[in-house]
Amino acid sequence: MNIIFLGAPGSGKGTQASMLSSELNIPTISTGEALRKEVEQKSEIGNLAKSYMDSGKLVPDEVVVGIVKNRVSQIDCANGFILDGFPRSIPQAEALAKLVRIDRVVNFEVSDDVLIKRISGRFSCKACGAVYNRYFHPTTQPGICDKCGGTSFESRADDKEETVAKRLTTYLESTLPLTSFYQKKNLLVAIPSVEGAPLVFSALITALNISSQPN
Repeated sequence: MNIIFLGAPGSGKGTQASMLSSELNIPTISTGEALRKEVEQKSEIGNLAKSYMDSGKLVPDEVVVGIVKNRVSQIDCANGFILDGFPRSIPQAEALAKLVRIDRVVNFEVSDDVLIKRISGRFSCKACGAVYNRYFHPTTQPGICDKCGGTSFESRADDKEETVAKRLTTYLESTLPLTSFYQKKNLLVAIPSVEGAPLVFSALITALNISSQPN
């Protein structure tokens, strides 16, 4: 099964991709990681991408699509894959459709206010990296890491509420056309992603018509 995951920052699609990847034994493909690997391997398309990156230019769609094409042709994708973060535009979606069959497109839906709290509320322990959220998952004892007992925490600079709101606006502007594109092809499945990860995963399995295997 070849699947695309759409979802705003903080929608939990990364967690769901990891869970589904394990369930179906298929890889999750991040275009960013695939791009870095091509550059590291100094492949022809990797060198082309690097030439744009080194000059501070955006990597053109045709180069990104070529990188995705290389990745999905690898043996571990023989039984399917999950694309996370691609396509990001209608031209990319159209190019992808010419390369490979897409079986389902999953859009993880969360209200803007919840997304903003999920992202802006994140903080992590400087000592061990354990991640918390002041709204949904604070430390058991205020100021003390549950995992290592550390007392020093940090938040990402781009996780401030005003920054997050701008990121969401940008995402929605680029994603709304994509959801419409895939809806017209009867490929789109909407999954509410407000509940905990296990409940969202259960809804995902049901929506994809997959029989979950016991661990």
